[in-house]
Amino acid sequence: MTEKLIRVALSQRQDYRFDIAFGGDVPVLTGDEPAPLGTGLGPSPVQLLCAAVGNCLSDSLLFAFRKFKQTPEPIQCVVTAEVGRNVENRMRVLSLKAQLHVGVLASTLEHVTHVLDQFEEFCTVTQSVRQGIPITVEVFDSAGQQLK
Repeated sequence: MTEKLIRVALSQRQDYRFDIAFGGDVPVLTGDEPAPLGTGLGPSPVQLLCAAVGNCLSDSLLFAFRKFKQTPEPIQCVVTAEVGRNVENRMRVLSLKAQLHVGVLASTLEHVTHVLDQFEEFCTVTQSVRQGIPITVEVFDSAGQQLK
């Protein structure tokens, strides 16, 4: 059963460059393939996928900490996509790796283990994408200590 429909409209501007309209007051975003196909005047579809996964993971981590009235801000996230050829020799996103950094020392946060054990389950985008693409998630504190 569908609880909500999200609509995004794309309009071709030139070659591989598209305006991406989200509706409402959200500004239109330009997407474009890098050269030699496009001109790289906007994020590529793979970059948008990375952004969607990273944004959702960051939101989910913040949500999980805030459930316990913790303030891990500012959160930063870097998502790397491995792009290569599959067995049919087609270009595909083979894997994603997300590295999240909380803006404080782990020792200043409570319930860290519980939060890290559950936050990915709140992430709609990551859990959906993960059904087809392997995703590795790492979390670090402000001193660089790996927490997950």
